Amino acid sequence: MEYRKLGNTGLEVSVIALGCEGFVQDTSMAKKFIDMAEEAGVNYFDLFSPDPDARSALGEALKGRREKFIIQSHISSVWKNGQYERSRDLDDVKAAFEDSLERLGTDYIDVGMIHYCDADSDWDAIKANGIVDYAKQLKAEGKIHHIGLSSHNPKVAMRAIAEGDIEVLMFSINYVYDMLPGTEDVNDLWADEVYEGGFTNMDPERQRLYELCEDRGVGITVMKAFAGGDILDEKLSPAGAALTVPQCISYALSRPAVATVCSGARNEEQLAESIAYCDASEEERSYAEAFAAFPRVSWSGHCMYCTHCHPCPAEINIADVTKFLNLAVAHNESNGIAEGSPEFRVPDTEAMHYKVLEHHAGDCLQCGLCETRCPFDVSIRENMKRAEKIFGY
Repeated sequence: MEYRKLGNTGLEVSVIALGCEGFVQDTSMAKKFIDMAEEAGVNYFDLFSPDPDARSALGEALKGRREKFIIQSHISSVWKNGQYERSRDLDDVKAAFEDSLERLGTDYIDVGMIHYCDADSDWDAIKANGIVDYAKQLKAEGKIHHIGLSSHNPKVAMRAIAEGDIEVLMFSINYVYDMLPGTEDVNDLWADEVYEGGFTNMDPERQRLYELCEDRGVGITVMKAFAGGDILDEKLSPAGAALTVPQCISYALSRPAVATVCSGARNEEQLAESIAYCDASEEERSYAEAFAAFPRVSWSGHCMYCTHCHPCPAEINIADVTKFLNLAVAHNESNGIAEGSPEFRVPDTEAMHYKVLEHHAGDCLQCGLCETRCPFDVSIRENMKRAEKIFGY
């Protein structure tokens, strides 16, 4: 298993995590899934569902091994009249959270995820109704260790991050959603008519969200990496071509700030397929050539951090240099400072990460070999010149 830091939380999480679907579909699977996770080194799981049977089954499965797992459980996900509801009523929220602790057999949750906010008005209600304050109270009491938010809307997510209220973001990431602008209706992400006519490149707000998370140290946990399975099926994929499970996971993990992908497995076979990502070859993980061949999507000129440009004769890690360049530019642009302005400053985090690279943009030979390999026609040599100018070497 591979592990990554979850933003600035101090947590080391497995790149593959357990999603909630398997627990909800069949609660008898809880122990099997936890057994598989422990054996494979998966140490993170998401529990958005307030289903009491699912919570109790997980509690039983965790007995004697709670400390081996990092739990992401949701605040504002409640059980009423025998079904799940998303609530903004503080009394409901409090009762549901205490129920989760009791049923899971634990006195703390690692990441308390404020559940499912896709609209500015909803975020206003969450704050006005005291739910953010309640999450902060739980953190002060040690009942949750970190505060998160789950969302499908980059605009709302960026607002929550900018206001300094969250440390972890659960966000829907796959190449299909990454081409769509933010929406307050999550159903738009599944609507067939949205994809008519094709797309070119990533939605800039989603790109900015990932860069903002990286800049602020907000770790991302991924949901919907397979778009409900649509992008694994050529007939259902909006691109007109299918990706494999390793390619979908690799794409999500290559976005800035992403730490783990929650596998929405419904059975043991699907979970095993996600876990097998860690044994997949670089060729099996690579999504670049598949993207470049999509009949209905173009990514021209957009760096996907796919590393197809490697190896570099000067041994530059081109993908990392480009990422740190983009992060530095995005940080300044968010403050109204344009590249080339006298006020432009490289953030300390990006400066530090760039410094520890073995080779830097200034080492570029301008030979152009990288550009002959790039499936997306990125102006890599120009990016190296920009990075050398911005970072100073």
